[in-house]
Amino acid sequence: MNVFLVDGTYELFRHFFAMPSAKDAEGREVGAVRGVLGSLLSMVEEGASHLGVATDHVVESFRNHLWEGYKTGEGIEPALAEQFHPLEAALEALGVCVWPMIELEADDALASAAAKAHDDPQVEQVFICTPDKDLAQCVRGRRVVQFDRRAGVMRDADGIRAKFGVSPESIPDYLALVGDTADGFPGLKGWGAKSAARVLARYERLQAIPDAASAWDVDVRGAARLATELAGNRDQADLFRDLATLRTDATVYESLDELRWRGPHPAFFEYCARLNAPGLLKRAQALAP
Repeated sequence: MNVFLVDGTYELFRHFFAMPSAKDAEGREVGAVRGVLGSLLSMVEEGASHLGVATDHVVESFRNHLWEGYKTGEGIEPALAEQFHPLEAALEALGVCVWPMIELEADDALASAAAKAHDDPQVEQVFICTPDKDLAQCVRGRRVVQFDRRAGVMRDADGIRAKFGVSPESIPDYLALVGDTADGFPGLKGWGAKSAARVLARYERLQAIPDAASAWDVDVRGAARLATELAGNRDQADLFRDLATLRTDATVYESLDELRWRGPHPAFFEYCARLNAPGLLKRAQALAP
C-alpha cells in the first residue's frame, strides 16, 4: 500500500488564495475549507486509501522560544486564520486522520509519520504532499518521496539532490547556511544556495566543514570570507540547523489501519449542510467502501 501525508496548513493557505470566497450558513468564510475537502476527496478518487493530514492548530511552536524572529501567526488574514480549526473538525467528520499540532509543527507531524511509515514493511511508498523545502529532509531513496500536487512534481532523493545540490539528510545544514525566510531565520551572511550546496556536497554536515578555507577540499568563490563567517558564527549556525531539523517523535498513529479511509462519519452530513456544499457529501458517499 501507499501512504499519503498531507500538509493541511499549506493546503489551507493554497486554497484560500486560489478559491473564490464562500460563506457558510452563519456567514463565515469557508472557501478554503471547502477547497481542501474537495482536494482530499480527489486524492481518494485517484486511488489513495491511506491518508493523514497534519495542521498547525496554533501557528507558534517550541521554535519560537529558541529564536525570537521565528514565524508567528502575525499577519495572517483573519478570514484565513478562522478556518484552521473548522478545517480540522471537517476533516475528522470526513473520516480523515488529522494531527492538529500545538507544541510541535505540522511539518514535525509529517516527518514523524513519514519515518514511521518508512519502517513499516507493509508500506510500498510514502508520499509527503507539500512543496515545503523543510520536508525534503524526510525523503529516503524512492521509498519516501516529496510530492507537489499543485505542480505535479514528485522528487525522490535524486530529485532533491538535483534541486538543492545536496542530499536530503543535508537539508537542515543547507537551510542553516542560506536561511529560510518562510520560517523567519536569516542564515549566515554571504552564504547563498550555490556556495552552500557546493560545500555541503563535499562535507555533508556543518560540523564537518573546516574553519579555514585553506583546508577546504572544494573550490568555492569567496571561500575565505565564507569560512570566516562560519567560523565566527558556529553557535548561530547550529541554532539555525536545530530550527530547520524536523522532529520525528510526534504522536501520530499507532497502526496503519488508522490511516485507512473508510468513508465519512454521519457528522459530515451536518458539516456539508453548514458549508453549503452538498456536492462534497455526494462525492464522499459515492467513494465510501
